Amino acid sequence: MPTPGQAAFQIFLGPEKAGTISDAVKGADLAGVIDYGMFWFLVRPLLVGLVWIHQYAHNWGLAIILLTLLLTLLLFPFRIKQILSMKKMAVVQPKIKEIQEKYKRYKKTDPKRAEMNQEIMALYKAHNVNPLGGCLPLLLQMPLLFAFYSLLAYSIELRQAPFFGWIQDLAQKDPYYVLPIIMGVTMLISQKMTPMTPGTDPTQAKMMMLMPVIFTVMFFNVSSGLNLYFLCSNIFQIGFQKVAERWIGDRRPAVKSRQ
Repeated sequence: MPTPGQAAFQIFLGPEKAGTISDAVKGADLAGVIDYGMFWFLVRPLLVGLVWIHQYAHNWGLAIILLTLLLTLLLFPFRIKQILSMKKMAVVQPKIKEIQEKYKRYKKTDPKRAEMNQEIMALYKAHNVNPLGGCLPLLLQMPLLFAFYSLLAYSIELRQAPFFGWIQDLAQKDPYYVLPIIMGVTMLISQKMTPMTPGTDPTQAKMMMLMPVIFTVMFFNVSSGLNLYFLCSNIFQIGFQKVAERWIGDRRPAVKSRQ
């Protein structure tokens, strides 16, 4: 016990590993010592899941693949919703073009342009179509993706953890850049398969096709664990996209008109 005028402190010197810190400093709440960023509330359950899978897989790379598969299954309903929304948008797109054609002679600053937007919104409402239906599922996925990024970037469990072959440390970059290159290829395939919003500007579409190249270059110096996650995520998305398209079919869904 410290005497008056004195203070007692506990100092921990070691790796930022949740289990190790908890065992070393008994009775102290040190959950916030490891900084996982703004999505820490998602990172911690993901880490628990990754550690739990590793107990059975006995390989951190395989654990990443299995956890990525589980996350893809979790997000699969949002992918279905996105495809259905794009098909609904395709149904009303001809009518939207008719409205835009009617007002194209007016400048963008003309008050008539406001009437055009009102007519388009009324068309969406009449056919029960949500113009953001294709974007919202993607927005819901982003926090989970960033959380997985933080998990693999800051978790010490992957330090010096081998996967197979030339990948002997998942915390280090791929020495031969095989994973980032394959990741970029699968990202391009996935992007081509993802339905575009009808009426998307061609220039914007071409810019989007450059994203796989940009990501490939960015991921050259990223850890092998992160590359493995994004690669497997792309592969699983391609597979589930094929399943979704086969299940939904090429038929256009009937839009419900509100009387």
